[in-house]
Amino acid sequence: MANRVTLKVENGVADVRLNRPEKLNALDNAMFRSLVDTGELLKSRTDVRAVVLSGEGSSFCSGLDLASFQKMASSDADADEAVEDKSEQRMTHLGQQAAWVWQEIDVPVIGAIAGHALGGGFQIAMGPDIRLVHPETKLSVLEIRWGLTADMGATVLLPPNVRMDVMKELYFTGKIVTGIEAVELGLATRVSDNPHSEAMGMAHEIAEKNPEAIRRMKKMLNAIESQDVARRFESERENINALIGSPNQKEAVKAYFEKRAPKFS
Repeated sequence: MANRVTLKVENGVADVRLNRPEKLNALDNAMFRSLVDTGELLKSRTDVRAVVLSGEGSSFCSGLDLASFQKMASSDADADEAVEDKSEQRMTHLGQQAAWVWQEIDVPVIGAIAGHALGGGFQIAMGPDIRLVHPETKLSVLEIRWGLTADMGATVLLPPNVRMDVMKELYFTGKIVTGIEAVELGLATRVSDNPHSEAMGMAHEIAEKNPEAIRRMKKMLNAIESQDVARRFESERENINALIGSPNQKEAVKAYFEKRAPKFS
């Protein structure tokens, strides 16, 4: 994975970090591929119960590498080269999958966002289920600065979180907002002076819960927007019936009353 992304798993928590700090974790093809490969790997691991996604160094991700923009300005540039991956058959191209794969992972993913989350970095930051941001983080759908439209999943990842007029302002102006403003607009969950530390603490807390229930919760919540009311009620019944009396559910109850840490299978 070209060392562009690091992965460490401990006690059920995966610590994933974009690893190009000298470039503020700017995106190039190697970074896109590493993000997707890491996400796909996590989808297959049964020992992971929560994931934290962050950036090594001072920034989460400053967006597409400037060398890519300079290449786009040349007459022979391929507009899709930086993010396109036509060899794989799926609904996303490589850049979109770098942001979307975190939604496809069965377990909760927590984003720890500090420094910068600009352009493609902003869209990747929208991929996690929960986003903790430093108050001074700078976030922006920055593509209009380069004469582009956002194409890494923003139209899918933003609508559940922000009003349409807010999204249009972000798209049309490329304005940069702080972490505090991001929370006010619905782009982030809450601010934190130490997003990574707090995200890891939350991840470990989640990892101590019934993993089957957590996975079912994420799947059920992610499907809300595509289901009518009747199907949502049905899904609630299906999931609770599958959990009641299961070994891990019994262990959760037993551990609570015995005042000890649960031991889930």
